[in-house]
Amino acid sequence: MLNLENIKKAAGVLEGVVRPTDIIEAPNLVANASLFLKTENLQMTGSFKLRGAYYKISQLTEEQKKAGIIACSAGNHAQGVALGATKNGIKSVVCMPDGAPISKVEATKRLGAEVVLVRGSYDDAYQKACEIQAETGATFIHPFDDEEVIAGQGTVGLEIMNQLADIEAVVVPIGGGGLISGVAYAVKQINPNVKVYGVQAELASSMVDSWNCGEIIATDTVSTFADGIAVKKPGVNTWKFINQYVDDIVSVTEDEIATAILTMIEQQKLIAEGAGAVSVAAAMFNKLPIEGKKVACIVSGGNIDVNILSRVITRGLVTSGRNATMQIALDDKPGQLVGVSKIISECGANVVSVHHERSDANMAINSCFLTIGMETRDFEQINEIKDALTKEGFRISIR
Repeated sequence: MLNLENIKKAAGVLEGVVRPTDIIEAPNLVANASLFLKTENLQMTGSFKLRGAYYKISQLTEEQKKAGIIACSAGNHAQGVALGATKNGIKSVVCMPDGAPISKVEATKRLGAEVVLVRGSYDDAYQKACEIQAETGATFIHPFDDEEVIAGQGTVGLEIMNQLADIEAVVVPIGGGGLISGVAYAVKQINPNVKVYGVQAELASSMVDSWNCGEIIATDTVSTFADGIAVKKPGVNTWKFINQYVDDIVSVTEDEIATAILTMIEQQKLIAEGAGAVSVAAAMFNKLPIEGKKVACIVSGGNIDVNILSRVITRGLVTSGRNATMQIALDDKPGQLVGVSKIISECGANVVSVHHERSDANMAINSCFLTIGMETRDFEQINEIKDALTKEGFRISIR
């Protein structure tokens, strides 16, 4: 059974294997709370998952080790399993969804695991792993619904309480619930007054739905770019711990996650993946009662594919008013573009793209559409440009 001594034992086993990650102050992310970031995105393998996977593998019997290891993962648990198995001289096979970021797949292979790509989501990879386990007799290392894995993840909670003894709330990303189960248990054993909040992506909301209904609820689909927490069904063990030790669970949108990633890049010089940024997104967008409190947000991972990161930055710029596109209906005559450009320049924005369209069947024959992409300061500046253009008689829409 999970207890604080098991979590402390896990911390001893993991000494020299995992990095005791820094907890850093982030004064510019939210205005109404004293926010700190637990930087598990800077962990070995780029995620907290190494903690639970390695500790679980360390507790296997010699017979279980000889049978080899089978696991399933969206990417971060995969790397933890691969590293733990390779360090212990154990053969490992990891089933991953075929949509997993290429960087995670390749990193898992480099760390020594055989990767089996499975069409669909994490849950489909889980089913495939179960089939392989039944066929081969390999030892299954569950990514979250295992008390030894949970004990390993609980070492994050121990570190937070050692680093910030006066912490008042901890905000934790949730997929299947392994991290928050271990963290909440550890934190509440040390100080029951500390609040523990969980955060899911709105488009992968199985734990939020379960929390609201009071029983385990599985979702039919998950479609978030926060692939590390894209789980259709919570674990049985994790659900038990969450019910007992977690204070509330909320969700955040894709745009809110993207904005959090962008803000951490700019303000903290940290790269987080979608799953790792949901805790910060919840704090930034006032999803939790943390006003005036000292709060630790766990940034659970940083393994984001660079192609996805590029798109996320663009989305974050749009969501925060840093990037805007305007479509302007013009009379097709000389001097119109000059007039538009002059107004935008005077308002202090930077034009980065211009598209001139004459062929739209809905416009007058002597008219055109001008689509302009701009780098802007914020939504206030966007509205300033819109008002200035409208005052000069231009008909515009913001896209």
